Amino acid sequence: MMNKNILFFLLLAAGVANAQQKDQMVFDKPAAYFEDALPIGNGRIGGMVYGGVSKDRISLNEATLWAGYPVDPNMNPGAKQYLPLVREALFAGNYKKADSLTKFIQGKFSASYAPLGNLFMNFNIKEPSKYSRMLDLARAVVTVLVEADETRYSREYWVSHPDQLMFVKLSAKGKNKMDVVLTMNSLLRHKVEMSPAGLSMNGLAPSLAEPSYRGNMPNAVQYDSANAMRFTSLIKVLSTNGHQTISDSTIQVSDANEILLAISLGTSFNGFDKHPVQQGRNEKRMAEAALQKLGSAQYDILLKKHVADFSNYYNRVSLDLGSSAEQLLPVDQRLKNFSKGARDNALVALYFQFGRYLMISSSRTPGVPTNLQGIWNEQVRPPWSSNYTININTEMNYWPVETTNLSEFHQPMMGFIKNLSKTGAVTAKSFYGLDGWVAHHNSDIWGISNPVGDFGKGDPVWANWTMGGTWMTTHLWQHFLFSNDTAFLKKEAYPIMKGAALFCLQFLVKDSKGNLVTAPSTSPENVFITDKGQKGAVLFGGTADLAMIRELFANVIDAEHILKQDPAFSIQLKQALAQLHPYQVGKKGNLQEWYYDWADNDPNHRHVSHLFGLYPGASITMSKQPALADAVKRSLELRTNNGTGWSIAWKINLWARLHNGERAYDAIKTILTYYPADRNEVKMAGGGTYPNLFDAHPPFQIDGNFGATSGIAEMLMQSHDDEILLLPALPIEWPNGSVKGLKARGNLTVDIVWENGKLKSANVRPSTAINKQVRYGAKTWQISSSKPLSIQF
Repeated sequence: MMNKNILFFLLLAAGVANAQQKDQMVFDKPAAYFEDALPIGNGRIGGMVYGGVSKDRISLNEATLWAGYPVDPNMNPGAKQYLPLVREALFAGNYKKADSLTKFIQGKFSASYAPLGNLFMNFNIKEPSKYSRMLDLARAVVTVLVEADETRYSREYWVSHPDQLMFVKLSAKGKNKMDVVLTMNSLLRHKVEMSPAGLSMNGLAPSLAEPSYRGNMPNAVQYDSANAMRFTSLIKVLSTNGHQTISDSTIQVSDANEILLAISLGTSFNGFDKHPVQQGRNEKRMAEAALQKLGSAQYDILLKKHVADFSNYYNRVSLDLGSSAEQLLPVDQRLKNFSKGARDNALVALYFQFGRYLMISSSRTPGVPTNLQGIWNEQVRPPWSSNYTININTEMNYWPVETTNLSEFHQPMMGFIKNLSKTGAVTAKSFYGLDGWVAHHNSDIWGISNPVGDFGKGDPVWANWTMGGTWMTTHLWQHFLFSNDTAFLKKEAYPIMKGAALFCLQFLVKDSKGNLVTAPSTSPENVFITDKGQKGAVLFGGTADLAMIRELFANVIDAEHILKQDPAFSIQLKQALAQLHPYQVGKKGNLQEWYYDWADNDPNHRHVSHLFGLYPGASITMSKQPALADAVKRSLELRTNNGTGWSIAWKINLWARLHNGERAYDAIKTILTYYPADRNEVKMAGGGTYPNLFDAHPPFQIDGNFGATSGIAEMLMQSHDDEILLLPALPIEWPNGSVKGLKARGNLTVDIVWENGKLKSANVRPSTAINKQVRYGAKTWQISSSKPLSIQF
């Protein structure tokens, strides 16, 4: 029998047709934990809606509210003198000494993303007889419905990008009216008071918040008002038929049938290179201005404007993998059932679209990309500082943005890369004595590019990885490939790509065979065991480094072929590319991770960076390097599909590139393993999905959501290997389905329909005249104009 709360919701949600239920996440109880709550956001303002009956909570975030302030990239001017010493130790085979010396090439830790606070709404509602909570992905609106004492209470929550405000609409119909008391608090230093603009909370972010992995250390969180970003939160009752009572720290509305609230947030952030105090914006004026612009706008108009804006992007892509009776259950129950083997293809489609929903909701602030938790965080010292971890996680956040037709939302990432290249140029000079620019393992809103570790206290296994800028620049090239925007390539992308390539060109050195290698080199967060049993992290010529350099050099060469403005540099890169130490196949048939055929300290390590050339890179493809592709396959078999959430997501993409739908689907099943919200733990394996469909590393990291969405798109369509592949990795578990609106490189839009596991029809629409081959199995079609290609079987 259908749960009565869910039936109650479906009957009461006016205008919600059965066809729309695939885009809804329904729950039958309030959230008890962050990982139960529902995320809303407009790319700057974020909220987690708990939906409590008598006490509701919305945790508040603002994408630019971070600890710290801009730091001098030239923080360790003596670091570069250790580079030749590290290389000398490496080429002498003294890896332990190299590890120790590498610690001298470190600087400060990154800053931490901060939680702004909470809005609480206390109601006079008795024990409910019915309850439902729902996130409508297509409309980006959370709705809570409660029935108690012959009264139906409705709440709607959304964050509008056009109005730059969060809205909450409260209503009561039936026997009783509403009484509600509004309050705010924060884990940061703050003061709540009444102001002419509304209930106001003003405060400071920490000037320093140490990474949580440094443990319970003294003075881990520090406040210095001369160096701390300011923030403001304002709550205003826009309209009500009730009576308002105002105190210094609360707003009470009584005897109301309707209440419309607006929440405005502001910070003093004024740019990655601007001090938030000395050069900061007026955060109060910013928050007040958004409210003042509203004028007398009404609920219907505000909501319509928001939905029109959001759905314009969301509705570009649809995915139908079939329906089932499971769709009538709450999402958390569906996830539990799926983990136990229930078939629920509609849950996979929902999970795919949830990733797109999160992208639209979190990535619209110029120069401020989504961090480890998107824009949603409730901790002052969140896991890994909720920063930009650029040895996989930040990049993975943007894997689906082009393929799933959300190219505009790539802009914050590309603006950030530009910022990073500026600090990275100083880091390249001060830490290595080289030209170009470089970035390492961590960054933050201030664009730090140095190796972190607090000047020698960090482990080189993660602190001293040098390929952050190299990897990040591939996003600039991919954006060009999808958009065909030559002006962007010339003005924005190429100078940054060239700078990263110049650093790599100068950083490369010759090994004993005359091949070019990186030294020092690490394979992100992994440890090798030499043939003599020695463990270490620092070596030379790591496969991941060279795969990323191959990708970057090839991209810059291709860009020069288009722009025809820098032939001499292109020739240099071609010469270096030909001299790079080649990929190696190990004795187990795997793609070697290390320069030598050494073992891994952890054979199932979560990082698979040495497989970069297959995905997200393209230096290894099934058609052009089948032997290397087989070696990647063997490496994946040895690693297994287990791991952290983002690791599993990466494997979905890798298996898709290998055209292995069954292994890719197995990885999807693995990442959709139910993970309880009440487990507050950090683990390096055993990832899955929380009840609210957030990725479980654990803890929550949003990269797994984005990576899995990308992987599902790759299973259905690929365009990286000079042609468009239709259904390259379709699993037998998806016999019938359709996808509309995917994007292929060259700015082509692709719709696909399949039945009984075989292509039924496809429509490929170029944006301009283009020559492109389309393939399904052994069959090919050619596009040679701007006319759409229609395929029918």
